[in-house]
Amino acid sequence: MISQTSKIGFGGGCHWCTEAVFQSVKGVALVEQGFVASTNTDSGLSEAVIVHFNGKCVTLNTLIEIHLLTHNSKSDHSMRGKYRSAIYTFDTVQHKRVEEIMDVFQNEHDYKFITRVLPFQFFEPSREEITNYYYKNPWKPFCETYINPKLKLLLEEFSEFVDHEKTSHLKA
Repeated sequence: MISQTSKIGFGGGCHWCTEAVFQSVKGVALVEQGFVASTNTDSGLSEAVIVHFNGKCVTLNTLIEIHLLTHNSKSDHSMRGKYRSAIYTFDTVQHKRVEEIMDVFQNEHDYKFITRVLPFQFFEPSREEITNYYYKNPWKPFCETYINPKLKLLLEEFSEFVDHEKTSHLKA
Protein backbone atom coordinates (compact mmCIF):
# COMPACT_ATOMS: atom_id res chain seq x y z
CA MET A 1 0.00 0.00 0.00
CA ILE A 2 2.82 2.41 0.75
CA SER A 3 4.12 2.17 -2.82
CA GLN A 4 0.84 3.78 -4.00
CA THR A 5 1.19 6.75 -1.66
CA SER A 6 2.86 10.11 -1.62
CA LYS A 7 4.74 11.49 1.34
CA ILE A 8 5.13 14.88 3.00
CA GLY A 9 6.83 15.97 6.21
CA PHE A 10 5.26 18.11 8.95
CA GLY A 11 6.87 19.75 11.94
CA GLY A 12 5.42 22.20 14.39
CA GLY A 13 4.93 21.06 17.92
CA CYS A 14 5.65 17.88 19.74
CA HIS A 15 5.90 14.98 17.30
CA TRP A 16 3.61 12.93 19.59
CA CYS A 17 0.83 15.43 18.86
CA THR A 18 1.53 15.64 15.15
CA GLU A 19 1.77 11.86 14.89
CA ALA A 20 -1.61 11.34 16.62
CA VAL A 21 -3.36 13.91 14.44
CA PHE A 22 -2.22 12.36 11.17
CA GLN A 23 -2.69 8.78 12.38
CA SER A 24 -6.35 9.74 12.82
CA VAL A 25 -6.85 10.87 9.21
CA LYS A 26 -8.43 8.56 6.64
CA GLY A 27 -6.14 8.00 3.67
CA VAL A 28 -2.97 8.17 5.76
CA ALA A 29 -1.17 4.85 5.40
CA LEU A 30 1.78 5.50 7.70
CA VAL A 31 3.11 8.20 10.01
CA GLU A 32 6.81 8.05 10.79
CA GLN A 33 7.66 9.95 13.96
CA GLY A 34 11.12 11.35 14.53
CA PHE A 35 13.41 14.23 13.77
CA VAL A 36 13.83 15.96 10.41
CA ALA A 37 16.59 18.16 9.07
CA SER A 38 16.44 20.44 6.08
CA THR A 39 19.33 22.35 4.53
CA ASN A 40 21.46 25.35 5.41
CA THR A 41 20.27 27.18 8.54
CA ASP A 42 17.56 24.53 9.04
CA SER A 43 19.99 21.59 9.02
CA GLY A 44 19.54 20.90 12.73
CA LEU A 45 17.15 18.13 13.72
CA SER A 46 13.63 19.21 14.70
CA GLU A 47 10.68 17.09 15.88
CA ALA A 48 8.51 16.13 12.93
CA VAL A 49 6.62 13.36 11.17
CA ILE A 50 6.64 11.97 7.66
CA VAL A 51 3.11 11.28 6.47
CA HIS A 52 2.52 8.67 3.75
CA PHE A 53 -0.91 9.29 2.23
CA ASN A 54 -3.23 8.27 -0.57
CA GLY A 55 -4.10 11.44 -2.49
CA LYS A 56 -7.35 9.86 -3.70
CA CYS A 57 -8.58 9.73 -0.09
CA VAL A 58 -7.12 12.95 1.32
CA THR A 59 -5.53 15.77 -0.64
CA LEU A 60 -2.29 17.55 0.04
CA ASN A 61 -4.34 20.74 0.53
CA THR A 62 -6.37 19.10 3.29
CA LEU A 63 -3.29 17.69 5.01
CA ILE A 64 -1.63 21.12 4.99
CA GLU A 65 -4.76 22.80 6.33
CA ILE A 66 -4.99 20.18 9.10
CA HIS A 67 -1.35 20.84 9.95
CA LEU A 68 -1.80 24.61 10.08
CA LEU A 69 -4.81 24.35 12.38
CA THR A 70 -3.51 21.68 14.77
CA HIS A 71 -0.26 23.32 15.86
CA ASN A 72 0.77 26.86 16.69
CA SER A 73 1.51 27.94 13.14
CA LYS A 74 1.23 31.67 13.86
CA SER A 75 3.64 32.15 16.76
CA ASP A 76 7.39 32.26 16.74
CA HIS A 77 8.90 31.32 20.09
CA SER A 78 12.18 30.32 21.68
CA MET A 79 11.57 26.58 21.15
CA ARG A 80 11.23 26.82 17.34
CA GLY A 81 14.63 25.13 16.93
CA LYS A 82 13.29 21.94 18.51
CA TYR A 83 9.75 22.49 17.20
CA ARG A 84 10.27 24.06 13.76
CA SER A 85 6.96 25.01 12.10
CA ALA A 86 7.55 23.52 8.68
CA ILE A 87 6.34 21.47 5.77
CA TYR A 88 9.12 19.29 4.36
CA THR A 89 8.98 18.51 0.66
CA PHE A 90 10.63 15.64 -1.17
CA ASP A 91 11.15 17.10 -4.66
CA THR A 92 11.01 20.41 -6.51
CA VAL A 93 7.55 19.78 -8.01
CA GLN A 94 6.06 19.07 -4.58
CA HIS A 95 7.92 22.07 -3.12
CA LYS A 96 6.40 24.43 -5.69
CA ARG A 97 2.92 22.96 -5.14
CA VAL A 98 3.17 23.33 -1.35
CA GLU A 99 4.35 26.94 -1.72
CA GLU A 100 1.31 27.63 -3.94
CA ILE A 101 -1.04 26.02 -1.37
CA MET A 102 0.55 28.03 1.44
CA ASP A 103 0.13 31.26 -0.55
CA VAL A 104 -3.60 30.53 -0.95
CA PHE A 105 -4.03 29.79 2.77
CA GLN A 106 -2.06 32.91 3.69
CA ASN A 107 -4.24 35.08 1.44
CA GLU A 108 -7.38 33.65 3.10
CA HIS A 109 -6.29 34.66 6.62
CA ASP A 110 -5.66 37.98 8.33
CA TYR A 111 -2.80 36.60 10.42
CA LYS A 112 0.65 35.54 9.26
CA PHE A 113 1.63 31.89 9.22
CA ILE A 114 5.21 31.28 10.31
CA THR A 115 5.20 27.77 8.81
CA ARG A 116 7.97 27.45 6.27
CA VAL A 117 8.23 25.21 3.24
CA LEU A 118 11.59 23.47 3.39
CA PRO A 119 13.35 20.76 1.38
CA PHE A 120 13.63 17.44 3.19
CA GLN A 121 17.22 16.42 3.83
CA PHE A 122 17.41 13.81 6.59
CA PHE A 123 15.19 11.78 8.93
CA GLU A 124 16.08 10.12 12.21
CA PRO A 125 13.25 7.94 13.56
CA SER A 126 12.21 8.11 17.20
CA ARG A 127 12.91 5.23 19.53
CA GLU A 128 10.32 2.47 19.13
CA GLU A 129 9.07 2.84 22.71
CA ILE A 130 7.81 6.39 22.03
CA THR A 131 6.32 5.85 18.57
CA ASN A 132 2.55 5.55 18.28
CA TYR A 133 2.61 7.37 21.62
CA TYR A 134 -0.99 8.55 21.77
CA TYR A 135 -2.64 5.32 20.69
CA LYS A 136 -0.50 3.37 23.18
CA ASN A 137 -1.20 5.87 26.02
CA PRO A 138 -4.43 7.86 25.45
CA TRP A 139 -5.12 8.10 29.20
CA LYS A 140 -1.77 9.70 30.08
CA PRO A 141 -1.97 13.33 31.27
CA PHE A 142 0.10 14.61 28.33
CA CYS A 143 -2.29 12.99 25.87
CA GLU A 144 -5.40 14.25 27.65
CA THR A 145 -4.00 17.77 28.01
CA TYR A 146 -2.30 18.35 24.66
CA ILE A 147 -3.36 15.75 22.11
CA ASN A 148 -7.09 15.31 22.85
CA PRO A 149 -7.87 19.00 22.12
CA LYS A 150 -6.13 18.70 18.74
CA LEU A 151 -8.08 15.54 17.92
CA LYS A 152 -11.34 17.19 18.98
CA LEU A 153 -10.54 20.11 16.66
CA LEU A 154 -9.82 17.60 13.90
CA LEU A 155 -13.23 15.99 14.51
CA GLU A 156 -15.00 19.37 14.46
CA GLU A 157 -13.28 20.86 11.42
CA PHE A 158 -12.43 17.81 9.29
CA SER A 159 -14.95 15.15 10.31
CA GLU A 160 -15.21 13.67 6.81
CA PHE A 161 -11.47 12.93 6.85
CA VAL A 162 -11.31 11.42 10.35
CA ASP A 163 -10.99 7.72 11.08
CA HIS A 164 -13.93 7.65 13.51
CA GLU A 165 -13.01 4.22 14.90
CA LYS A 166 -9.72 5.62 16.18
CA THR A 167 -11.33 8.73 17.69
CA SER A 168 -14.55 7.21 19.09
CA HIS A 169 -13.29 7.61 22.68
CA LEU A 170 -13.34 11.41 22.24
CA LYS A 171 -17.08 11.61 21.56
CA ALA A 172 -18.14 10.66 25.08
